[in-house]
Amino acid sequence: MTNQTILKEFILVGFSAYPLSQTCLFVVFLCLYMVTLAGNLTIMGLTWVDRSLHTPMYFFLSALSFSETCYTLTIIPKMLVDLIDKDSRISVTGCGLQMCFFLGLGGTNCILLTVMGYDRFLAICNPLRYPLLMTNVACGQLVASAWVGGFFISLIETTLIFRVSFCIPNLIRHFFCHMRAVLRLSCTDSNFTEFVVTLMSVSGLLGTFLLILLTYMFILSSVLKIPSAEGKQKAFSTCASHLTVVLIHFGFASVVYMKPENSGGDDTLIAVPYTVITPFLSPIIFTLRNKDMKNAFRKIMRKTVVLKK
Repeated sequence: MTNQTILKEFILVGFSAYPLSQTCLFVVFLCLYMVTLAGNLTIMGLTWVDRSLHTPMYFFLSALSFSETCYTLTIIPKMLVDLIDKDSRISVTGCGLQMCFFLGLGGTNCILLTVMGYDRFLAICNPLRYPLLMTNVACGQLVASAWVGGFFISLIETTLIFRVSFCIPNLIRHFFCHMRAVLRLSCTDSNFTEFVVTLMSVSGLLGTFLLILLTYMFILSSVLKIPSAEGKQKAFSTCASHLTVVLIHFGFASVVYMKPENSGGDDTLIAVPYTVITPFLSPIIFTLRNKDMKNAFRKIMRKTVVLKK
């Protein structure tokens, strides 16, 4: 009867297994988080201020930066507090909300990356129809659909997980409310629920990734038909940063969601690349490998210097 007490809170075990490294981890994660925030805010600011970036491609990039900023806010601040405070409690309601937003924003990011691939496909394969298809209204609808789709799946998964009853000990062996870690605390057999939510997540990942691969197959086919080497290089350069982020994002995500339950390894450490490193790398890749972004940043810096004088 004690084990079936109604729980009001969980305890996030997190990095408590590495007590000597917690201060170092706090400093490292804080620095990565600050750079991530600065990078995403820079992208959003530049696309808002610079008129040359008022195009569908940069609108979607700005939407992705906003989504990734919200995504990191759901996990990293709480993780940083827990590393310092050592009181890593979270209410059941708070855990459910964190999981819902984490899954929803993760799904939104996947769909937005797919939309960005579709945008590049239209720009390269159908350049004459591109302005007619990618209107402001169409871009807004695509971004809204990404948010609706991401959170629709997230709500289903979170509802399935939190309809079960949880037992003592209330220790979540993770640094956030990861669905597998929470389901392990179920009082009843949760294998079917875990199978369903894992299948939904994996299907979402594979589905969006395969769509992106399909668009790039068409893009590659069109680029190879361009007669000049300069034209080919220009077409590839517009896709390079997006493709790099896609490979990093889906590569790390597949390790987290497609890892067999009994394969071993510390789930806490395995999740770090997907939750911390990927959002950190994404704005860096999109800004450093993008001439338009770098030019826009230089223009803003010149104006700032002139105003100071």
